[in-house]
Amino acid sequence: MVGEWRDDRIGSALRGGNPAVMRRLDAGFAVIGDVQFLPGYSVLLTDDPAVERLSELPRSRRLAFLGDMERLGEAVERACRRVESGFRRVNLEILGNADGFLHAHVWPRYDWEPEDLVRLPVWLYPREMWSAERYTLGARHAPVREAIGEELDRLTGGDVRTASPGVG
Repeated sequence: MVGEWRDDRIGSALRGGNPAVMRRLDAGFAVIGDVQFLPGYSVLLTDDPAVERLSELPRSRRLAFLGDMERLGEAVERACRRVESGFRRVNLEILGNADGFLHAHVWPRYDWEPEDLVRLPVWLYPREMWSAERYTLGARHAPVREAIGEELDRLTGGDVRTASPGVG
């Protein structure tokens, strides 16, 4: 059934059934975000569904996860600078307030964002932005998704496993 992978994002990624996965990294999965009102929004998922907090990982895995987060952040920055207009910067966040598994958000920020929002956390964007059909991940986001994957490959010397682009 369409969408079942959303109920078990990490398990479905481990089984190869999460269509949002762009690449498998050292300690997790680089996935494209479900919403794209800020094109290139990505998430790093841990590869251990039992882990809820960064502090639960052994130090070596913790550092690997943070290294993956930094790598995904740089890939999003490079890709968005290349394929999107008005790229400004990247925000990295580990929050854990809504989903009960370790994950990190990578938010590209743009010069064209509304002046009253551009300097605020993205969580303050109007709720309708999070559910509007025009921002739902789809085939039209393939260029930025592919660019992020290419940048991840460059940053790791091609030593990451490519995932199928299945969302669309």
